[in-house]
Amino acid sequence: MATALFAAGCFWGVEAFFERLDGVTATRVGYAGGNIEAPSYEHVKTGTTGHAETTKVEFDPSVITYEQLVDTFFECHDPTTLNRQGEDVGHQYRSVIFYLNEDQKQIAQEKISEWDQKGIFKNKIVTEVTAEQPFYEAEEYHQKYFQKNGTLSCGIG
Repeated sequence: MATALFAAGCFWGVEAFFERLDGVTATRVGYAGGNIEAPSYEHVKTGTTGHAETTKVEFDPSVITYEQLVDTFFECHDPTTLNRQGEDVGHQYRSVIFYLNEDQKQIAQEKISEWDQKGIFKNKIVTEVTAEQPFYEAEEYHQKYFQKNGTLSCGIG
């Protein structure tokens, strides 16, 4: 199995989007990219910790490629809005690909160029491509939120 880390706004919707894919074996939501250890949602929601709401995706690369996951990442949010996804505003809702190795870094950078050239978005992609940061799992009530609560939002239909 392999792992990918994506931040694309509200992690509930991002998790729901990825867990539907064939080849994705597990998802967990949490926080990455910040400046304090083991933050809680109460810390992160203030926007002062530097963390982004992040989805950890475990996948079988013989079924789905990292390239396909990055494409899905760009399909599930607006990567052109800085520190914002819909009604969610703040540094914790920024668009980030946390790469785990040089191959992932290269693929992420190539995909940004590819998606910018497609002209699908009116504005340039502002997604950060950043080396893996410690990932802290969010509280249990955030995990599989839509499965537990029977609702979808964050633009996921």
